[in-house]
Amino acid sequence: MIEVIDHKDTLSPEAKAFLTELRNTAYSGEIDVSYATRIVTATDNSIYQAMPQGILFPKTNNDIQLIFKLANQPKFKQIKFTPRGGGTGTNGQSLTHSMVIDLSRHMREILEINVEEKWVRVQTGVIKDQLNDFLRPYGFFFAPDLSTSNRATVGGMINTDASGQGSLVYGKTSDHVLGLKTMLVDGTELDTLPVSIETAKNFAAQESTIGAIYKQLLATGVDLRSEIKAKFPRLNRFLTGYDLENILDDELTTLDASRIITGSEGSLGVVCEAKLNITPIAEFKTLINIKYDSFDSALRNSPFLVAANATSVETVDSRVLNLAREDIIWHSVSSLIEDVPGKDMQGLNMVEFNATAQEDIDEKVNGLLAKLDALMANNEAGIIGYQVTHSKADILKIYAMRKKAVGLLGNVKGREKPLAFAEDTAVPPEALADFIAEFRQLLDSNNLNYGMFGHVDAGVLHVRPALDMCDPAQEKLLRHISDEVVKLTAKYGGLMWGEHGKGYRSEYGPEFFGETLFTELRKIKSVFDPLNRLNPGKICTPLDSNEQLVSVDDTKRAYFDKQIPVAVKDSFDNAMGCNGNGLCYNYDSHSAMCPSYKVTKDRRYSPKGRASLMREWLRLQSDKDVDLLESEKAIAKGESKSWWEKRLFAKQKEKGAYDFSHEVKESMDECLACKACTTACPIKVDVPTFRARFLNLYHARYKRPVKDYLVANIESQAPLLSKIHFIVNPILKLGFVEQILKNKIGYVDSPQLSDNAIINRVSKQYPFNLNHLKALNENEKQNTVLIVQDPFTSFYEAELVEDFCQLLVKIGKKPVLLPFKPNGKPQHVKGFLTEFAKTAKNSAAFLNQVSELEIPMVGLDASLVMCYRDEYQQVLGESRGDFHVLLAHEWFEHNQISTSQLTAKAPFVLLNHCTETTAMPNASKVWQNVFESFGLTLKAKATGCCGMAGTYGHETQNLGKSRALYEMSWQEIVDNTPIEQLVATGFSCRSQVKRFNNGQKPKHPIQLLNALL
Repeated sequence: MIEVIDHKDTLSPEAKAFLTELRNTAYSGEIDVSYATRIVTATDNSIYQAMPQGILFPKTNNDIQLIFKLANQPKFKQIKFTPRGGGTGTNGQSLTHSMVIDLSRHMREILEINVEEKWVRVQTGVIKDQLNDFLRPYGFFFAPDLSTSNRATVGGMINTDASGQGSLVYGKTSDHVLGLKTMLVDGTELDTLPVSIETAKNFAAQESTIGAIYKQLLATGVDLRSEIKAKFPRLNRFLTGYDLENILDDELTTLDASRIITGSEGSLGVVCEAKLNITPIAEFKTLINIKYDSFDSALRNSPFLVAANATSVETVDSRVLNLAREDIIWHSVSSLIEDVPGKDMQGLNMVEFNATAQEDIDEKVNGLLAKLDALMANNEAGIIGYQVTHSKADILKIYAMRKKAVGLLGNVKGREKPLAFAEDTAVPPEALADFIAEFRQLLDSNNLNYGMFGHVDAGVLHVRPALDMCDPAQEKLLRHISDEVVKLTAKYGGLMWGEHGKGYRSEYGPEFFGETLFTELRKIKSVFDPLNRLNPGKICTPLDSNEQLVSVDDTKRAYFDKQIPVAVKDSFDNAMGCNGNGLCYNYDSHSAMCPSYKVTKDRRYSPKGRASLMREWLRLQSDKDVDLLESEKAIAKGESKSWWEKRLFAKQKEKGAYDFSHEVKESMDECLACKACTTACPIKVDVPTFRARFLNLYHARYKRPVKDYLVANIESQAPLLSKIHFIVNPILKLGFVEQILKNKIGYVDSPQLSDNAIINRVSKQYPFNLNHLKALNENEKQNTVLIVQDPFTSFYEAELVEDFCQLLVKIGKKPVLLPFKPNGKPQHVKGFLTEFAKTAKNSAAFLNQVSELEIPMVGLDASLVMCYRDEYQQVLGESRGDFHVLLAHEWFEHNQISTSQLTAKAPFVLLNHCTETTAMPNASKVWQNVFESFGLTLKAKATGCCGMAGTYGHETQNLGKSRALYEMSWQEIVDNTPIEQLVATGFSCRSQVKRFNNGQKPKHPIQLLNALL
């Protein structure tokens, strides 16, 4: 059985005292020193791990100033700080063993916009896509583009001087910063914007921190101007951190201190506000996908494409393309990137043209297409085909695939994973092909696999070699590859940091800057942060400091992973595989992943957070010599702690006895088990599966709440209770019963049971007779549909089962209602894995027997039907058999319906179950086609989770979050659509709408079609 984990990193006495005093100030933000939050914050999208002392979540600029003013007291001078945004850095920029100041949770306000002057002012916790969603109605966008744009913050972009697609035209983040408000470590508020040299000299004459800063910037920027210009290569991706060259304009008339802060990785101050220029949206777009016989051909053809005056030229290799083909996202682009018959596509260049007028595009596009046709006719340049699209929606789909490909690289099989550690080098574009050829030779000589993608127009290619960091030899190889890439980049006149910042690669700074200019960096650090308290070790140290820079060799996540037995790691690979890409932090409320994070903004409650906690829990249990795999076997045999032992442990828990397992449990309790992560996550982190295993192990030691037993046994209770629904339903509505359920059991808004007479009637009308079905001929079998019952529709919404049967009859089919067999999904959700295994075994045996009839079986609830496919496979393996249960839309998709055409005054609106949305991304399209076949129009609305998710929304502790999720994504659509025009595929979803929409419930699409027929 699992053991108590009392391991809890102790805070330093100074940190404890500091946080105690901070709580007694006017500080309005949050302070979190829980082990769970610290372990989640200990990693980002890099290979490194560093446990912070505590996390501060300020709500205002004043909060940040209060932090620093308190920290400026002599007794707290040893405390250091690192700002953090989206946590998407690939080089550990925001990792620290000190205090983290996280601006992403609360400082997300867009403060001001000036359309006439084309600028916007924001707090720096604002997310890039959030900002562009705000700007879109005004006809503008914030130009620097990132693959992590749906979770990267403006502050993070500023601190790494981020850029991405289109940088040839739009430049880097620093090119769009008009002014910054930065809090310095001594509590000084520094407002920076371009000023004349005379004004800068006036600032420099002041006896203050700001005066010292301007004095140093003038000395560095003016006195060493010629050396700076000579040192740095003329590239689109100029050197970041610190940007010495662009402090001054070319005429030496203006100084912009913001340019030294942009790219400084939080080592100079905490940027709290930014004034940014905004760019008019180019409404007219054309994208040409050019296909090549080799990746080298794609690279060598890129200067030709850049010369065509394209807005951007992006590239991916065959490895990335093939990973995308295996992901659900490929369905959205397969028709836009078709294979060339008889040819092997090994590379793809995506060339985009955009403009505010169509005529500005046409000549460029037509000219390029003519040249491509000529090259293909002469079998030149390795071009094997191309496709053109003008649709903005389709172009966005292609870029969504390209963005997700970044994460998909981490989803390769085996222990060796493509890693980001030397993957944003920038070289002159004309030298890129030769540079990459040598890069590939380096990797090939070390027998490494890798994937490549990037921005060939800017000479930046992301190369991610696959390494196993738990292998000491391969960890040494990482150092070797890093050093060699530095040499190779220097050989081709490039830079090691093209767009992702330095972080743990800061040790290479002196080699690129040279002694003189690196000393200038240290002087600048000294005037901003003389005691090296801000993100220490990154970029440089103060001039008089003896502290060292961070190193490529510093502690990595694998150091901790190695402490977990290999068998356990392999068994829990659905948690261990998380590489920290953070797609689950997607801010978009219409994205299905991850509802618990969206509603709380607490990263413990995200797939990445839960995977991090699970990894640490596995490590700490292993440290206690607990064999978790043997523990699971013992539980399956009925061996666990006795009732009185569990009660004793529960009492200890109530008294505040610490066990890290409780923090993990708290995170797991927030999961809706919607399974969006299992498909939407590029790594396929499967939280519901490892969550169920954790709960199974946890409750072998700690007793379960009563509501868990109610949920787990719902499938055995519902058939009995529905027989006396006329007694049960009124009792459940009694005030004192509702209060007992709410306060004692923890359950609210119990759904009303259906009249058992409905299912009895359907069973008699469409009875199951195995021998009769065996006797059917092939034609009769093709016209028969076996309906698989589930507890929700059969016992809480039986009218849907009847409607489906009636609809099938109306379209010339013969329905047969199979006997109800428990599915086990509720047991799995609550971690009753022993019981679930028995349920799955029994149901699978029955369904396999029925499947021998070769008559389609159809279920009506997505979460339960998907359970047959996923959880059954996991628990039963090969013994699951090969039965297949379809959802209604899948059955319709493969059956031509011939019926009279219907008419409706207005189009209907479809809201899909989130499990369907993520696992079956074409479900909405199928339903639209079904309605079209009936002569009806159906519009599909993009939504996130409705907030119910099975029984989650019925649990008292989740009521507020359940409502918030509904309001976040569903309410506006429901409020603006007549209920008779609305259809929803999920039982949970329909129940949620009924609860928060004055008792009005949308129909299932089947019910609507049946009613209209």
